[in-house]
Amino acid sequence: MRKKLGIVILGCVAAAAGGWWYFGKNAAPPPAAGGAMGPVAVEVAKVTVGPMAREITSVGSLRSDEAVVIRPEIAGRVKAIGFEEGSRVTKGQVLLRLDDSSLSADLVQAQANLALSRANSDRAVRLAGQGAGTERARDEAEAKLRVDQAKVEQARAQLDKTVLVAPFAGTVGLRTVSVGAYVQPGQDIVNLEATDPIKVDFRVPEIFSAVMRTGIELSMTTDSHPGRQFTGTVYAIDPAVDQNGRAIVVRARVANGDSALRPGQFVRLVLKVDEVADALTIPEEALVPRGQQIIVFRIVDGKAQPGPVKTGRRARGLVEVTEGLKADDTVVTAGQMKLRPGVPVAVPAAAPKSGG
Repeated sequence: MRKKLGIVILGCVAAAAGGWWYFGKNAAPPPAAGGAMGPVAVEVAKVTVGPMAREITSVGSLRSDEAVVIRPEIAGRVKAIGFEEGSRVTKGQVLLRLDDSSLSADLVQAQANLALSRANSDRAVRLAGQGAGTERARDEAEAKLRVDQAKVEQARAQLDKTVLVAPFAGTVGLRTVSVGAYVQPGQDIVNLEATDPIKVDFRVPEIFSAVMRTGIELSMTTDSHPGRQFTGTVYAIDPAVDQNGRAIVVRARVANGDSALRPGQFVRLVLKVDEVADALTIPEEALVPRGQQIIVFRIVDGKAQPGPVKTGRRARGLVEVTEGLKADDTVVTAGQMKLRPGVPVAVPAAAPKSGG
């Protein structure tokens, strides 16, 4: 019985020693001589005043401002190719010519028939005016003239389809045919992309639907150009909310004069909305959660004074304080766990860290 009692006593002594080590290590510094607590070393920052915007982060994909795959409307043999793969082309530039010998002959034949029909129509009108011809003959000649005019237009339209031109200026990709190849209607020839400016499609949660609008500026980064930021502007917002992801599809334009960005690339975006011109901001490290409140330690007459604050927007490690601080306040950003109300603090010799 005495042996068991000794073991219990030893366990209590060990637990007490461990508790003293833990709480002594993490508690506030012991009072100095005379009962006063010594200064606690902390890091501080000044409350800053300046513009601050709520930021929305998202990811998106780049797409061409204009894009099309060049395809023939008629069958034929490739006669000539008018572009170099991967090169820039201008609007209206000839990209492909098909053999037009047969269609050119059709046009000549249609024009000859039209000339005969026009002569017959003129003759029929003249004879009908002299009373030597019937009105039926005149009407039939005029109808034949209109039919042959339509055939000429049709033959000319078919002949025009042997020449494929660029509908807009841009960069052509890799062609899939060579001179002499026989192509079918709708067969892929080459893709044409206009990439300056370039578009970016992305999604934002529906909770931001009230603040999303055209004209919002954004910054964008991509893994292919680390350290470089691209800027753009929102110009279109889909009116419907995606039911699957409960998100809004947004589209923006980004300048791409040096062709650094390519369609299909993955990008990261930051949008700035609801900017406040004179927001009070502090580093996020100054916030100390206490139950349902958020506490910030202010430095007043060299002592720490905790007080509740209300926060707003957050951006780049900073948080907006809407209540609880003034523009000239100094707050503790490191060492809060060692502080108690009214404890003197020791600030490093360096100038206080700014919240901006």
